[in-house]
Amino acid sequence: MAELGWTHVYSGKVRDLYRHADHPKRMLVVATDRVSAFDFVLEPGIPGKGAELTRLSRWWFERLDVPNHLDPAGLPADLPEDVAARAMFVRELEMFPIEAVVRGYLTGSGWVEYQASRTVCGIPLPEGLGDGDRLPEPIYTPAYKAPLGEHDENISFERTVELVGEADATALRDLSIRIFSAASDLAAEHGVIIADTKFEFGRDPETGEIVLADEVLTSDSSRYWDAAGWSAGGPDRLASFDKQIVRDWLAANWDKQGTPPVLPAGIVERTTARYRELIERLAS
Repeated sequence: MAELGWTHVYSGKVRDLYRHADHPKRMLVVATDRVSAFDFVLEPGIPGKGAELTRLSRWWFERLDVPNHLDPAGLPADLPEDVAARAMFVRELEMFPIEAVVRGYLTGSGWVEYQASRTVCGIPLPEGLGDGDRLPEPIYTPAYKAPLGEHDENISFERTVELVGEADATALRDLSIRIFSAASDLAAEHGVIIADTKFEFGRDPETGEIVLADEVLTSDSSRYWDAAGWSAGGPDRLASFDKQIVRDWLAANWDKQGTPPVLPAGIVERTTARYRELIERLAS
């Protein structure tokens, strides 16, 4: 990339960011095949994952009725083919330090908390719910975006007001629930459930507009389930089209101390297949 004038400015767990002198106020976001779980980047990566995540984000950005960070002119013409498949050319934004999490179903860390206190992120829920049950309505459970290498922190809505002000906190919450509901309806048309997801937003420094940014509704940022399997129940009720396969294997084979173990080839292959199956379902 350096030979084409792109300067690497940042690497997250999965994505790399670049700037170019010829493209002021724009950034190139390139998804890699890296996979993370429990805030650790794991080895090996998931082959083709970067391209699948980018394809999925683009698919959703095209269908969501909300301002997003993509440059309408598309990608710069000089990108190598393998990079272009994994890249989004985007507006540079002032990002909010909030992960806007929306949950439509009870599972994961929410299920663990619910069993202890009948709450999720402090929000009271009805008695009698089970793992994977649909919530009466989607709930907004934001998190504070921690620096790379540190754990994100679940926070209350009131804390988001302290961080970004009441008007922006309310806008982020309402936008998140609206997008989640619209996306859930569209996914349902393809036989897929979105159990939960996280959004990230930024402000356009020129217009003041709140903009949907980063990845959106990908297999890394969301739990996707097969609707038919969920309705049928049974041991595969919550079989997912995301990296839950990786999370489950890691939870069973690592105590979260020291360096995570290397992922077995079978786990990598199954995860690769599920990522691919999701975008093929949605795009069909």
